[in-house]
Amino acid sequence: MSIGVRIEHQINKLKLDVEFNIPEPGITAVFGPSGSGKTTLVNIIAGLIKPDRGHIQISDHVVFEHSRKINLPARERRIGYVFQDARLFPHKTVRDNLYYGARRNRHKLPQEEQQAILDMLGITPLMGRRPNNLSGGEKQRVALGRALLSNPDILLLDEPLSALDHARKEEILPYFEWLRDHRKIPILYVTHAIDEVARLADHMVVMDQGKTLASGSVFSMLGRTDLAPLAGRFDAGTVLHAKIASRDPKAEVSFLDCAGQRIVVPYLGRPENKNVRLHIRARDVMVARTPPADISANNVIPVTITNIHDEPGDTIDLGLCFGHDADASLLAQTSGRPILHARITKWSSSRLRLGLHQKVYAVIKSVTVNGPLRDQ
Repeated sequence: MSIGVRIEHQINKLKLDVEFNIPEPGITAVFGPSGSGKTTLVNIIAGLIKPDRGHIQISDHVVFEHSRKINLPARERRIGYVFQDARLFPHKTVRDNLYYGARRNRHKLPQEEQQAILDMLGITPLMGRRPNNLSGGEKQRVALGRALLSNPDILLLDEPLSALDHARKEEILPYFEWLRDHRKIPILYVTHAIDEVARLADHMVVMDQGKTLASGSVFSMLGRTDLAPLAGRFDAGTVLHAKIASRDPKAEVSFLDCAGQRIVVPYLGRPENKNVRLHIRARDVMVARTPPADISANNVIPVTITNIHDEPGDTIDLGLCFGHDADASLLAQTSGRPILHARITKWSSSRLRLGLHQKVYAVIKSVTVNGPLRDQ
């Protein structure tokens, strides 16, 4: 299942000029500052807005082609859409909201799959209630259930967490993770929150002022220092694969193995040998020429400087390959050895006399590693 988009559209003063391809299922984060055209983009894909020209293909089906005058109506595109504000019918019960689209769908899910979705979302006890008696998190779960029960070929999520407080966001995020891992369909997830991107996304499309600046794997995109001045709120960092090596519930820490290096994080409550993914912001990585002693930071990782990006302003970005061996830089390019990104002041770089291929140490506080970490 894939999606290909190439569209141009003028809306007020914003000219949308977007092109990207997603070759496989998973969550693709559409990221950018407010006003960059993200919501207009997903409304066009959904068939709610007709673009001036372009092409939209979902799996093997062309749903819009300007040159061939193809423009399938929204109801025929097999798209599930979850809006920022849920948009439930206030006069209908949860049950009626859930099955509103499914009843009109010729491609119905088997009954056991429908029940599995309701059980996963925990909304069976809510069936007889009306939306005004639901919390914000419950409304979004019902909206997500409504979209899934329609058996879509693609799911569009337009900033589904932006109206929720932190506690409700943490309530909803695991459902999106389950969705990514168990429903093998493309998911476009519109957001301006980089933490959500790092936790949920497999792919990423960065937009600004109506244009796609870049797209690709979230692992490579979050390390793109060149996107920071272009996309406004973009915050470079690193997404790493790791495995839980051991844990100490009494000390409330978990010990991860990441490419042979130990990383200490707050206690995860997950079993040993569990694969996880973690996000470390470039601004949270310190650099030392020698291993520091008697400090509170638990993570001191030997690294080699493989890249120095001199930004306009007073900061500098470093690419730091795990390891001190002679081939560290080469291994980073050929074997996928992890690269950390660190953002430090130019004065610090000058004071430490940092240079390419220099062997240094990355220092990371446990509490700055973004969590909860997601399962692989």
